[in-house]
Amino acid sequence: MDMDTFFVSCERLNNSQLNGIPLIIGGGDRGVVASCSYEARKFGVRSAMPIRMALRLCPDAKVIRGDYEMYSNLSHTVTEIIQQKVPVMEKASIDEFYLDLSGMDKFFGCYQWTKEIASAVTKETGLPISFALSTNKTVSKIGTGEAKPVGRLEIQETEIKPFLNPLSIKKIPMVGDKTFQLLSRIGIRTIHTLSEMPLMVLQQMIGVNGKELWKKANGIDENPVVPYSERKSISTETTFTNDTMDIIELKRLISGMVEKLTYQLRHEKWLTSTVTVKIRYANFDTETKQCKVPYTSADHTLSRVAHELFNKVYTRRMRLRLIGVRFTGLVHGNHQMNLFEDTEEQMSLYQTMDYLKNRFGVDAVGRASGFDFGK
Repeated sequence: MDMDTFFVSCERLNNSQLNGIPLIIGGGDRGVVASCSYEARKFGVRSAMPIRMALRLCPDAKVIRGDYEMYSNLSHTVTEIIQQKVPVMEKASIDEFYLDLSGMDKFFGCYQWTKEIASAVTKETGLPISFALSTNKTVSKIGTGEAKPVGRLEIQETEIKPFLNPLSIKKIPMVGDKTFQLLSRIGIRTIHTLSEMPLMVLQQMIGVNGKELWKKANGIDENPVVPYSERKSISTETTFTNDTMDIIELKRLISGMVEKLTYQLRHEKWLTSTVTVKIRYANFDTETKQCKVPYTSADHTLSRVAHELFNKVYTRRMRLRLIGVRFTGLVHGNHQMNLFEDTEEQMSLYQTMDYLKNRFGVDAVGRASGFDFGK
């Protein structure tokens, strides 16, 4: 199940004058598109596109900065509605849900059950939602994309190949621009062509992900629906071997802690709304300061807040034995959900750094302000 143009739909709940017009959710002239209405998509506007480019394509579009707190609250409401009605639910993002209805067809009928859940979501929240029902997560996700807007689709096991075959390989969730270009150069543009490609050749071209991509093209996906549970916080702290009041070293530690935690946020697809800094003096007195922030997983935002909190909480000229940083108020989100403050350059920087960390390890690259050059 997937909410239709979720951010846009939330804004239209609050302001009916936004109905029927090209609408872009995003931040600033140098920001990028977080979401856009179907009216804007007709002009070629897409998520993650620079705002400036989007406005060149659709000059009449109205740009709204976005209210992530409202989106998060409405997402929580939708989550509760669905969770109450299904045996197993996985929340994949702020607006996307996987449901496992195995065995339900014997009692009520999976399609009818899912249709009633979708109707309940729209009735109780006013938000449109689409779904596709099939034998696994990949086919259901692709089907939901094809069903939008406000679509309901059922793809039986015997219908999977005929359904997937004519579609573009771009429809497969793990196919990004680079993989698409690589496969396009050798004439592979449809899922049908990809599904008939020898597995060994695909693995040689793409590497370890080749087998997974081949399976998805053939409608095979054994990944289970993982029961949803909300994580409360992530944190890290350091206890010093020798108590210290070296401000430069303490601030370097804070920068490094924040960078590692924000990488973890992005890797696990979380956003945080509260930052806490904790210190413990040499006499074991412990103090904390916290601050609410707009939902984010951006280093530059959270590092600035953490340093401001440290300046406020460290008020005595006394050595410290411990320092820590904690993020709470977590919600599911990812880069695309975190675009209201980010510029195109910043997004590119984070994506590149995360790629390097994923490939070579967390300590492979980092900001100089938090890097331990003594390692």
